[in-house]
Amino acid sequence: MAHGVVPHPRYNCGMRTPRMPHFTMARLGVALSALLMGCSAPPPPAPAPSPSAVEPPPAAPAKPKHRVGERVQIVEKAMGTRVVLASYTTEAMDRAAVTAVLEAGLAEIQRLETLMTTWSEDSEVSRINQAAGKDAIAVSPETMEVITKSLWIAKRSEGTFDITFASMGKLWRFDEDRVALVPDADALETARKRIDWTKIRVDPTAKTVMLDHPDSKISLGGIAKGYAVDRAAAIVRARGLDTFYAQAGGDLYVEGTKPNGKPWTVGVRDPRGKEGAVFAVLPITNHAFSTAGDYERAFIKDGKRYHHIIDPRTGYPATESRSVTVWAKDALTADAIDDAVFILGPKKGLALVESIDDCGAVIVDKDNKVYVSSRLRGVVKLVGKPTPGI
Repeated sequence: MAHGVVPHPRYNCGMRTPRMPHFTMARLGVALSALLMGCSAPPPPAPAPSPSAVEPPPAAPAKPKHRVGERVQIVEKAMGTRVVLASYTTEAMDRAAVTAVLEAGLAEIQRLETLMTTWSEDSEVSRINQAAGKDAIAVSPETMEVITKSLWIAKRSEGTFDITFASMGKLWRFDEDRVALVPDADALETARKRIDWTKIRVDPTAKTVMLDHPDSKISLGGIAKGYAVDRAAAIVRARGLDTFYAQAGGDLYVEGTKPNGKPWTVGVRDPRGKEGAVFAVLPITNHAFSTAGDYERAFIKDGKRYHHIIDPRTGYPATESRSVTVWAKDALTADAIDDAVFILGPKKGLALVESIDDCGAVIVDKDNKVYVSSRLRGVVKLVGKPTPGI
């Protein structure tokens, strides 16, 4: 979940002009009589104190002309999903100023999309794919960081998170070109053999990326949204907001607390429940929250659910989990881990989560059983049971 900052509003700070002390005629006459009794020629009257000698009363603090603590939210579509950024007005920022900051965060998400999408032939990822088996392609620091993080989680997860899953081509169609069709088994096996994250060559010094095999392709669809959320959060933070959230689909980062001092609360979606239904909630501050589920991009055929999270070991949608929600210090880490945990299942998935600092998870497995990692026990509150279903 954008373009420039509106200047802060000006406030009129009114101050009363101090009243000058004065003498009444009666008081002045008494003073003069006393002086006459003591000398033959009265001295001139004492000068009235100058205005600078009188201290003005302290000015009252200026009050904002706008409502403080009013929620401000923008909603757009980017990276193939719904993007939301939200915050509150402050004493220094009215609604227009807060909106401008949030729009700057949105603009960063949209900029990163142009670098990493596979829907444009001019993106950096598309150019890497086009040059597979031939040339190394120079990429931006942003694309390099996301690909490097992808290789990190591939190594940590036994290769279950692998951005070369795109080498399977369009056999499965769960995106905008969705088709409820199960591909031919032989075609899947042939395509699956092209998946291999170890064939990605990254040169940090030259800032290039190359795919060794001409049939290899990569897609950052399983990790780029988390990175984009982190970058949007960094921009919003740098421009003066200290309580906000940024969300792109299932990837969320939350900063600070609400104006009343209470933490933000997020819900863990019920994978078979109605839209918006949750089975667990938890407070979240200065952390990310990412969910991988088999319910958003999916279809059911012959009594079996097929979805977009492909297990590279089989070429078919992963079957060990229904949903995985990861809590981590940043959205890139959370987004990198959730798919791997989903594919690995509760036992190996929880082991992976526990091995990473400042990371936790809530898992609903294939049998609808709920698992909570050690760092989230006592933090996550179960408010119901996940709904049964296919």
